[in-house]
Amino acid sequence: MSQWRSTKAKRVLAALLRIGWRIKRETASSHKILERGGWEDYTFAFHDGDEVGPRMLARIAKKTGLQPEDV
Repeated sequence: MSQWRSTKAKRVLAALLRIGWRIKRETASSHKILERGGWEDYTFAFHDGDEVGPRMLARIAKKTGLQPEDV
């Protein structure tokens, strides 16, 4: 069983911002480029109401350092 559970993209983005990521730039669509010192830029490509599943959360965590307790 995964340590991640589905959650809204809005909560995931809020968690990323809390752990030190900031929005570098936004496109007209749902894409946000996030940056954090010591990490490679990350493209967050979800609308606020989108449901992000456990597998995608695990992939996001691998690239951003997000932990289940952060969400």
